[in-house]
Amino acid sequence: MKPTLRLRGMLLHCLFIISGILSMQLSCKKVMETTGHAVTIEHNYDIASTCSAMFLEAKKDLSGKPFLYIAAKDAGLMIYAANGSSTPVAVIPVAVLHSLHVMNFSQSGDYLFLALGNHFGTAIQAPGMAIIDVKDPSHPLVKSFWQDISRKGGAGIVETEGNFAYLGAMGNGLMIFDISNKALPVLQSVFIPSIYYPDPKPDPKKFNARGITIRNDLLYLCYDAGGLRILNIADKKHPVEIGKYANPAMNGKPRAYNNVALDDSLALVAFDYCGMEILDISDPSNIKLVSWWNPWNCQSGPLNWFTSNGHCNDIVLDRANQLVFLSSGKSDLQVVDISNPAKPVFKTEYGGVNNRMGTWGVSVSDKNIYLTYVCSFVPFYSNWTGVKVLSYTVN
Repeated sequence: MKPTLRLRGMLLHCLFIISGILSMQLSCKKVMETTGHAVTIEHNYDIASTCSAMFLEAKKDLSGKPFLYIAAKDAGLMIYAANGSSTPVAVIPVAVLHSLHVMNFSQSGDYLFLALGNHFGTAIQAPGMAIIDVKDPSHPLVKSFWQDISRKGGAGIVETEGNFAYLGAMGNGLMIFDISNKALPVLQSVFIPSIYYPDPKPDPKKFNARGITIRNDLLYLCYDAGGLRILNIADKKHPVEIGKYANPAMNGKPRAYNNVALDDSLALVAFDYCGMEILDISDPSNIKLVSWWNPWNCQSGPLNWFTSNGHCNDIVLDRANQLVFLSSGKSDLQVVDISNPAKPVFKTEYGGVNNRMGTWGVSVSDKNIYLTYVCSFVPFYSNWTGVKVLSYTVN
């Protein structure tokens, strides 16, 4: 009997040791999964505005000049010294832009390209574009102005590559301009993708050219309820759609593909109340879902768009640190690590759902974040508009 007891004791001792080893391995695995670069966000300063001069997009001058450009909707283009000053150094009012609201913009060299035309609410305007000379940002000059008064729907985005500009004209699709002469942009073509994908019985009002990214001769278009479209734009007069994708889990439910950023063979999509999708675009004709960061469980009900704690509209990639910054409406700002694209990891957020404020745009420059807030009632309530200038560190 004693040998049996001794044997049992030895077995129990061995089991204890094995259990301890397994526990240590599991503990190490948990640390490996949850550790990584910590992201810290600090608030620097605010530039407050009013609902009649709502800030939609804020970006630091790309050439290193100490200025901040802001698309201020009804109030036009506003330019601030990037030093915390709350007084603009210059304004291009909508009065000189045929009353069209400034909804977004991009920069190429010494020029800003403005996406013009309100697309909020019922006071919908014509789509338009203006080119602004900002060689001296404190004295901007309007080089040219264009609008199509035969159309309504406004514009949501404009991007450039080389001598061409690409205007996301919401329901009027993609407009391509020759801008080799900045004083006289020339419309080359208008491309309106089919609205009969992914839903066979679409609501035309929900198909809008919203987000654009260009690489070489391919243009990646976020087409709102129409998913992501990839266009071959080698022939500017005859763009051709060569790929499309929409998450089948959202069939029969509201969906909104809002903006897109590229990381090599991946497309990172701001997917509104559905968070972010990472798509493999190595074969444009066969786009594949790599992962779906869906913190608000959007697919669980048909009315979640109205109640969600987040609405991702704008997206920026810090490629060096593999961090994605998402303006997320009611929840302000989300930061996600995509160093393993198959398993995106939430890192941190700024703001939160209880501050009664909501965001629209985000941009990043030199470890500074420019986060724009809008006045809103649906799908989230926001009672403050302006830009919050933040800084972040990656430890």
